Amino acid sequence: MTPPSPSVPDDARGAAIALGNFDGVHVGHQAVVESARAIAETRGIALGAAVFEPHPRRFFQPDAPPFRLQSNAQRARALAELGVEEVFEIGFDAALAASSDRVFAEKLLKEALGAGHVSVGDDFRFGHKRMGDVASLAKLGEQFGFSVDAVGEVCGDDDARVSSTAIRDAIALGDMRKARAMLTRPWAIEGAVQRGFQRGRDFGFPTANLSLGEYVRPRLGVYAVRVDLGDGVLLPGVASVGVNPTVGALPEPLLEAHLFDFSGDLYGKTIEVELIAFLRGEDKFDDTNALRRQMTQDVINARRALVEA
Repeated sequence: MTPPSPSVPDDARGAAIALGNFDGVHVGHQAVVESARAIAETRGIALGAAVFEPHPRRFFQPDAPPFRLQSNAQRARALAELGVEEVFEIGFDAALAASSDRVFAEKLLKEALGAGHVSVGDDFRFGHKRMGDVASLAKLGEQFGFSVDAVGEVCGDDDARVSSTAIRDAIALGDMRKARAMLTRPWAIEGAVQRGFQRGRDFGFPTANLSLGEYVRPRLGVYAVRVDLGDGVLLPGVASVGVNPTVGALPEPLLEAHLFDFSGDLYGKTIEVELIAFLRGEDKFDDTNALRRQMTQDVINARRALVEA
């Protein structure tokens, strides 16, 4: 089978390409991009990144719980900040999953992408049932005219390998400091503001509500946050991620962000909420007055956490 081919502009062919899922664009991914960048600069060629869409995990496990660290738009921006000029989305489907390592290298990397160089992580696997590895990719590259570089593991402060899985684990525990260290930026959820029940407004704390969608689920509770309304200016706030057990449990967790000293209509606007620090777990209160008192304290605690972050 021939794998699906992304559309590649003529002036992007021959590029040095960082290849992988790059969910999170964490420090390990950044090292792969840096490897490709060094080749691009040496040879005077373009720097590109090739990513898979949908994520192979979603293809093979369609019923798996949400796990993404970034939206596609966030990933593209993070790659652009590293100097990537072109992002090629490779359609991951049955044809690609069934292709041999040779077909993957010849039809996709050589013919479709026209790669002059490919950089990958040293644990990269490809082809039917993960038959291909870094060694086979290098041999195939020799045949098809592209060089290959494999980047070794990058470890964090705890000497453990940095990975998207490790970041997901940290987020699930509410350890935003650890997640930030591996990502080199705060973990953030982006989406369009939805109209909610306006209960926060009734309590004096109006919120901008976001669906979590395909994002990995963070620990339920309250966070100090910074919010980008689309202009690059980060506004301080506090957010709840949960199902609102006090006022009527929701079927799915929702992110509800209250921006300090802000007034305005955000419905339908795409915003990005950075989760800076976990403040407390989600609780069910005896009544709404108790909830209101706690929300007031949450604002105080969030302001303090943002100063200390």
